[in-house]
Amino acid sequence: MFERFTKDARAVVLGAVDHAERSHAALVDEEHLLLALLDREASRAAFVLASLGVSGRCDSVERALAEVRRRGGLSRAEAEALSGLGIDLTEVVSRVEETHGAGALETGGRGRGGRSGRWSGHRPFTRGAKDLLTQALRVATARRDRRIGDEHVLLALTARPGIAAEVLADHGVTYEAVERVLGSGEKEG
Repeated sequence: MFERFTKDARAVVLGAVDHAERSHAALVDEEHLLLALLDREASRAAFVLASLGVSGRCDSVERALAEVRRRGGLSRAEAEALSGLGIDLTEVVSRVEETHGAGALETGGRGRGGRSGRWSGHRPFTRGAKDLLTQALRVATARRDRRIGDEHVLLALTARPGIAAEVLADHGVTYEAVERVLGSGEKEG
């Protein structure tokens, strides 16, 4: 499948691996792909993100992802479901951090994948990240595009439920908004 990726889409995948390495993560996940998309300049996804006002708010996206990691990687919907059962996630996180230190529930970074510390070599992708790239292929096919671009990765991120889609939606980046910007860009081009 990788041979069908454009130069920009390949750069996103390689950038995600770089983000995983810098955060000492043993696995590359959807959040790493999102961060790599935010790094892009002069690509279709970069155009969309800039049009939707996200390009200058990368720190805000990174803070939102860090907050999700702090609460153990649980989405807002999952936190609300726990709340419906009478479990206050904020209280749980506070108590765990009080006992085990700040960031004790954080996902990503050290310890992910059962490994700790910095290591080099192949960084495997999580099932979710692999599924996301497969979804990007489906999006490209549905749009009748022959190659998978970084805009297809962005569309796939917004179409799949999860942390990345939640953080993007909180910043005004939804599937519909991305489609709208891509549609208007195609009419102009």
